[in-house]
Amino acid sequence: MAVLGSLRRNSFVLIAVIGMALFAFVIAGVFDGNSFQSQDPIGKVNGEVLSLNDFRSKVDLFQKSYNFNELQSINTAWDQAVRNELFNQKITDIGLSSGKDHLEYFISSNPNFYENERFLNDAGIFDMSLFSNFISELKDFDPQGYTQWSLQENDFKNQINIDLYLNMVSSGINSNVFEGEKEFLKSNELVDISFVKIPYQSIDDSLVSVSNSEISKYIKDNPKDFKQEESRDIKYVLFDEKPSAKDERELRARLSEMLVEKEEYNQVSKLNEVFPSFLTTKEIDLYLEDNSDIPFDTIYRPKGFFSSNHGELIFNLDKNRTYGPYVDGEYFKVTMLLDKKNNGNVRASHILISYSGAQGSTSQISRTKDEAKLEANRILRLVRADSNNFSTLALENSDGPSKTNGGDLGFFQEGVMTKAFNDFVFKNRVGRIGMVETEFGFHVIKITAKEDLVKVATLALRNIPSEKTSDSIFNIASKFEIELSSNGNIDEVAENLRLEVKSQNNISRLDHDLPSLPNQRKLVQWLYNDKTTINDYQRFDISRGGYVIAQLVDSKDEGLQSNEMALLNVLPKLQNEKKAEIIFKRNKENNTLEDLAKSNNIQIINVDAINKNTPVVSQAGYEPGLIGKAFSLELGEESELFSGETGVYMIRLDKKDSSTKKPNSFRSFQNQLSSLYRSNIDFQIVESLKESAKIEDNRSSYY
Repeated sequence: MAVLGSLRRNSFVLIAVIGMALFAFVIAGVFDGNSFQSQDPIGKVNGEVLSLNDFRSKVDLFQKSYNFNELQSINTAWDQAVRNELFNQKITDIGLSSGKDHLEYFISSNPNFYENERFLNDAGIFDMSLFSNFISELKDFDPQGYTQWSLQENDFKNQINIDLYLNMVSSGINSNVFEGEKEFLKSNELVDISFVKIPYQSIDDSLVSVSNSEISKYIKDNPKDFKQEESRDIKYVLFDEKPSAKDERELRARLSEMLVEKEEYNQVSKLNEVFPSFLTTKEIDLYLEDNSDIPFDTIYRPKGFFSSNHGELIFNLDKNRTYGPYVDGEYFKVTMLLDKKNNGNVRASHILISYSGAQGSTSQISRTKDEAKLEANRILRLVRADSNNFSTLALENSDGPSKTNGGDLGFFQEGVMTKAFNDFVFKNRVGRIGMVETEFGFHVIKITAKEDLVKVATLALRNIPSEKTSDSIFNIASKFEIELSSNGNIDEVAENLRLEVKSQNNISRLDHDLPSLPNQRKLVQWLYNDKTTINDYQRFDISRGGYVIAQLVDSKDEGLQSNEMALLNVLPKLQNEKKAEIIFKRNKENNTLEDLAKSNNIQIINVDAINKNTPVVSQAGYEPGLIGKAFSLELGEESELFSGETGVYMIRLDKKDSSTKKPNSFRSFQNQLSSLYRSNIDFQIVESLKESAKIEDNRSSYY
């Protein structure tokens, strides 16, 4: 109160001080630009700006309309924006455009519109004028809805133009007769071969040496194989705020105390008062409201609602008996069974035959009530004749939304369905098939399962660290941070304090979540801050409670991998090249398979019926070069020594079988190839355009 009084007396001075501080902040922001977020565009494609506002609207649309999380929305919006811009630039270059007719056809072909009742005329057909009227109403009465429609309309127009472009490209992609014949021969031309393999591993690694300059040259000669994206590597120590063993013991003790009545002396009444326990209270709902971290609910639950370790034991309880204390996730619990309903949950499937005028019927349903009853009886007879056909009949005949699930309604409790339907399923056994009439029409019903339900009361205390434990964790983290500031070596400091150091490599600029570290966008932004340098460290909060202290240990720019990064891939390849040279020199006098096998004390291997599509050769492995060499030889011809993936080979062609009769036409093989060429054409074109495009990505400045 004294503080409040002082504030009131000096309010004018306080306001003046705050005002000056704000003024100074704003003025400073004008000159240094730091008080406002960068106004760079979200990105550029070949110099064309991608609008930040449009991008934000699209992210918002994906989150609201598709329930994407923020990261999914950002990435999807970005991929779409880049794709559309790449296509639009190509489409503009060739002068391709679409018109009103294209848009109307696109809309009328979209099931989201042509299945919407508000856009159907009396004949049950999509009516463009009804749709246009709806958009006009949006514009006049729902500005936010109209804005979303405008975004969607623009997407439609872009997609129409892209579809036209893709159709043009696809129409020019075909295979010829020669390619069709080659495709036929790949599978039907067979060869038998004999070969000798001298594995690279037969030469000891100590006999070959690879220099750094050779590794560098290999990387430069094969740049596509060693591209690296911009990334950061960190080492970090986690300080999780977890309950201590003492915290858990105290929580268990507290829970146990709540199972016993307490007697306390009342200073006012001068009498001893008895306070009921969880086991003896007559007002279980009020007791749990005051004492439990999970509220009481009156819903009857199936066994599957409870965790698998405890469900069976809870269901086997007698009424008013308890199970626990037990651990369930982050809670310590005691559960009391209050009531049980045998067969209280029912699963059923139905086929709804509606009629004109029935509740929920659409304008497309014109049959009368009598016609509906006749149709329902017809289907009932079919189901009774073969109940296994129920889902197919539902899909073909039902007027209800569950038709797409074969009529399956899932499990439901008593009172959920309309009365006649409810009475049938709850009063009859599993497997019973019948028909009932409701206000929605006639239902052919099959009862598929029943299960028991229980109502329980659960006293739950959340297992969280005590204030003392949280303070201890904070102090340990602070001590670690202080020592790291003077030592600089995270491994040494952690070892001295008996803490575990973890590593995370290849963190990209737009990462949000890291393994074992969800929601660490701030950490990633810090890693990519221009002021952050190698060996810098920072403390961040963990969403589940606690801290992470991370140190930047490596920073990689976009480009080619370093020798160290590429070593594991490059070294074996260069070693094998040098081992191959040794094998060639040792065997230059061995000109036949037999000589080669005898000289190296190895066997000649025979493999039959290889075709050009054979991915792996028996006793050789993945060796595409061997297969290619086999089909290049004449019958009986032996190859020279050649290098493969895992060794040096010499092969002989023993038999070539081309006896499979060629078809009169290779049209089917041509068509297969054409379909293969056209498959995923969208992705292939976008990737090709990306490779030749200059793309500037500024997402990390805003998200």
